[in-house]
Amino acid sequence: MKEKIHSKFLSQFGEGGVFYASAGRINLIGEHTDYNGGYVFPGAIDKGIMAEIKPNGTEKVRLYSLDYDASVIFGLEEADKPAEAWARYIFGVCRETIKRGGKVAGFDAVFAGDVPLGAGLSSSAALESCFAFAINDLNHNGLDLFELARIGQSTEHNYCGVKCGIMDQFASCFGKKGQLIRLNCKTLEHQYFPFNPEGYKLVLLDTCVKHELASSAYNYRRQSCERAAAAIKQNHPEVEFLSDSKRVWLDEVRDKITEEDFIRAEYVIGEVQRVLDVCDALERGDYETVGEMMYQTHFGLSRLYEVSCPELDFLAKLARKMEVTGSRVMGGGFGGCTINLVKDELYEGFVRKAAEEFKAEFGHELKVYDVVISDGARKL
Repeated sequence: MKEKIHSKFLSQFGEGGVFYASAGRINLIGEHTDYNGGYVFPGAIDKGIMAEIKPNGTEKVRLYSLDYDASVIFGLEEADKPAEAWARYIFGVCRETIKRGGKVAGFDAVFAGDVPLGAGLSSSAALESCFAFAINDLNHNGLDLFELARIGQSTEHNYCGVKCGIMDQFASCFGKKGQLIRLNCKTLEHQYFPFNPEGYKLVLLDTCVKHELASSAYNYRRQSCERAAAAIKQNHPEVEFLSDSKRVWLDEVRDKITEEDFIRAEYVIGEVQRVLDVCDALERGDYETVGEMMYQTHFGLSRLYEVSCPELDFLAKLARKMEVTGSRVMGGGFGGCTINLVKDELYEGFVRKAAEEFKAEFGHELKVYDVVISDGARKL
């Protein structure tokens, strides 16, 4: 990829520039906990965005996307927002940097990525983090990684119309090889945990489906959690988010909330604890417990939170049947990938059988992505 980028950069802009990269991410466990003030447990992966960048001495940004085979030129004022959706991510990063008092000089850039689109691996966060890191470095702005992650999140909010949490950008900026990050979404406190599963592989099986329910269903579930938290707060004023609650406190208000709100909250409170249990297991090198927690999360997402779908349930059930260590839906649900922790000796047979049986059942191919926990935003 680097050679292709460099070749295009020379043909487009002449003399070469400096290379930067950032990563997509997985989340091992901790799903739908972010907006409930709980823990998530992401890591940067070995797939991401790479860019060659050079200041051009003007007030303009000249971009070329290898993946889209398209170029864009824009200025750095608010009125210069480009029409192309892909370019707005970079324009937004420039504008959010300027809003924070950072300098942004005009530059030329060619970039490309190998994050599979639509698989829930946060290609947009990788793009934002790559350019936020590069602009900060080239202009000697001295912004820290927290601020770079917030620049990416604000870009989504203000220029791309997505009101996302901070997990994706945080993982892209803070990612370290062989380390997962336990992030408290309420306080942004974070801690690294070793993830070096010798004898295991981490593999994503992409169903290549996205059921339409997703956005409205997400809002309904969020409202359920907020109602349950409000009911618990009546008895326990210290409860700001559902993640602050103990399970017994939820039981106290069972007759004051709907059954639906109760089971949504039951899932979230259980999931917050599972993140902590997985962290403890990783410190012991106990990947069997990690896997069992993944299965419990899938059950919760499927039966209690009800954000799974037939394709995802089929893959998780097959994984259990084939004695795969752990498997669950990853991300918001209603499609996308399962994330699987598979022993080396079972890997080839599992991937082959999953592909065959999935196609027989649903009539289309699934995609397979091996992932390794890697470094986040950096200068190459």
